[in-house]
Amino acid sequence: MISVLIADDQALVRAGFRVLIDSASDLKVVGEAANGAEAVRLARETSPDVVLMDIRMPEMDGLAATRELARGEGGPRVIILTTFDIDEYVFEALRSGASGFLLKDTDPSELLQAVRVVAAGEALLAPSVTRRLIEEFATRPDPRRASPEALRALTEREREVLALVARGLSNAEIAEELVISPATAKTHVSRVMMKLDARDRAQLVVTAYEAGLVAPKVG
Repeated sequence: MISVLIADDQALVRAGFRVLIDSASDLKVVGEAANGAEAVRLARETSPDVVLMDIRMPEMDGLAATRELARGEGGPRVIILTTFDIDEYVFEALRSGASGFLLKDTDPSELLQAVRVVAAGEALLAPSVTRRLIEEFATRPDPRRASPEALRALTEREREVLALVARGLSNAEIAEELVISPATAKTHVSRVMMKLDARDRAQLVVTAYEAGLVAPKVG
C-alpha cells in the first residue's frame, strides 16, 4: 500500500484529491496539510511514501517544505502540484528535491499513476510539457549551476545514459537507444546516481542541464 500526504491550502482541492486517491486499492491518504509547515510536521509523523505538494501556501510555501523534506535519508518523494501561472518555480522545485511535478488539471488516472511511479523511485520527467519547462529554466543564468567538472567521474557511456535520462527516457527506452539490455541500462543509471550523489532521476536531469551536457531546445 502506497501512503500519500496531501498538502494544499484549499480544503476543496484536498478533499478532491483524497476521494481520488482513496478510490485506488493500492493507495491511501495518511494526512492532509493546509500549509508547508504542517506538511513537514505531518510527514514526519506519518512517514508517507509520497507527498502531493502545492507551491503557494501560507506559513511555509511548498518550495521550502520540499527542501525541508529532502534533507536527510528516507524522506518521502514529493510531487509538486502546479499551474502554468507559477512556472517560474518548477525548476527550483526540482533543484530543491522534488521528484517531479504535475499540472493541477492532470487527468485523474494519470495522477494516480504518477503517485505509483514516484513511489517506485522514478521521476515525473517524461511528459513533453515537463521537458519544455525544464529546458526553459535551464537557460536562465544561475550562479549555482553545476560545472562540467561535476561529470568527470562518469565514463563516456554513463554520460550518454545521463543525457538520455535528461531527455526523459525510461530505462527500457535507454536500453533500446543504446542497444543494451534493460538490466544494464538500470545498472548504468544507478551508478550515475551514486557518482553524482543524486536522490533520484529528477536530480540527474537538473545536473545534466546545469552542467551543459544537454542543450535546451530552441523554439
